[in-house]
Amino acid sequence: MLQCVHSFILGVAHDKMTDKAVFTRDKVLTIHTMNPTVKKVEYAVRGPIVQRAVQIEKELKEGVKKPFTEVIKANIGDAHAMGQQPITFFRQVLALCSYPELLKDNMFPEDAKNRARRILQACGGSSIGAYSASQGIECVRQDVARYIECRDGGVPCDPDNIYLTTGASDGIVTMLKLLVCGEGPTRTGVMISIPQYPLYSAALAELAAVQVNYYLNEDKCWSMDVSELERSLSEARKYCNPKALCVINPGNPTGQVQSRQCIEDVIRFAAKEHLFLMADEVYQDNVYAEGCQFHSFKKVLFEMGPQYSNTVELASFHSTSKCYMGECGFRGGYMEVINMDPEVKAQLTKLVSVRLCPPVPGQALMDLVVNSPKPGEPSYNNFMKERTATLSLLAEKAKLTKEILNTVPGITCNPVQGAMYSFPKISLPEKAIKEAKALGQAPDMFYCMKMLEETGICLVPGSGFGQKEGTYHFRMTILPPTDKLKILLAKVKEFHQKFTKQYS
Repeated sequence: MLQCVHSFILGVAHDKMTDKAVFTRDKVLTIHTMNPTVKKVEYAVRGPIVQRAVQIEKELKEGVKKPFTEVIKANIGDAHAMGQQPITFFRQVLALCSYPELLKDNMFPEDAKNRARRILQACGGSSIGAYSASQGIECVRQDVARYIECRDGGVPCDPDNIYLTTGASDGIVTMLKLLVCGEGPTRTGVMISIPQYPLYSAALAELAAVQVNYYLNEDKCWSMDVSELERSLSEARKYCNPKALCVINPGNPTGQVQSRQCIEDVIRFAAKEHLFLMADEVYQDNVYAEGCQFHSFKKVLFEMGPQYSNTVELASFHSTSKCYMGECGFRGGYMEVINMDPEVKAQLTKLVSVRLCPPVPGQALMDLVVNSPKPGEPSYNNFMKERTATLSLLAEKAKLTKEILNTVPGITCNPVQGAMYSFPKISLPEKAIKEAKALGQAPDMFYCMKMLEETGICLVPGSGFGQKEGTYHFRMTILPPTDKLKILLAKVKEFHQKFTKQYS
């Protein structure tokens, strides 16, 4: 009887070749029984085109002949992978923290040693291999608070409102988890910009929240428009409960820097409509265009007076991955929360404790970003030289990208005011659009896949970020070294002309 039951559960078949019993069992976890929200998650930055690019790289290594010799990945803001050099001071301190025996070595400057000693003293067992407090190492949070106060012209910052995170993404997803609730027409809606960074749509899909799109104004250099926010919110309230408004400034994928007036208008809108503000400010040092300046949402909020600064709920995010640092792999970041209900804040602290703590090396790096060398310290001059050189080079490449793309008939590129990307509009022939749709592909996906196969250039189609119906774009990072960027842009120009001719 027991054998029969066992056979029923596992299933028994016979291999005709060997005449042996083969035991099988239906999978518990299948595409039909898995969490349905996960299947709705899409992340274009590492989507099908990138997967194909990896395959092509393997084919090239295996000797497969292509019309190019290398794949140029311009799909993601991974600065060091594209050749940007790390900041010496940061790596010195991280080396000292990782292997404290180096503190005895004379090759390291004294300010680097002092930073390392301070960080290690704050770690359990004086080791960055130990867990930290779930909210993050206390002295690092204190340094983040001082940095924010200095950045924002003296606006007070409480270290207890700082949460260190595993990159900015971790903080953003955590905040969305707190916000999402309800069912049907009461289900939480979250307003996100279109084009958007796919983290937002992916997280909302996984949380089964309602994505509420508002469109940036491409004709005005991707600026935000309060009338568009009002339209979006009014429509959304018919089918969900919009509770939060997300803003990326400087913009990803669109590279715009919002004006101070725009930020004021957005804050007034959020206050009037009772929305929680989420400000993704990870590119705050990446501002290139003349006349543009980064304004933090917190600084503007407090300058608008207590009517706003005492009431509007705000979470802002920063990271070690972008700006002049480009230290994506360390996964360092922070989140500051303003005017959060104390009971909700207790729940936030509980929620972050479940993942124990952010990576401690990432916390150490975040500390160095907010507590960099000061004038008079041994490392200051070299640090400023490296920082300035990195940002100046990015500014040159931002200008170069816009200028060259705008020489191509059928490509229109707004100025890359900040961040690390251009997001040009492309005109596609009707024949190409029809062929793409016949293949079940978005037209700009079809275009970008063709470009990859023919040139080795890996870009991300605009459809992966969202765009107005009937428009097509691609996102391209400005990170490659200048000589390689020029080659990339020349190939894009040549391909677009050839593609247009082929499908006209």
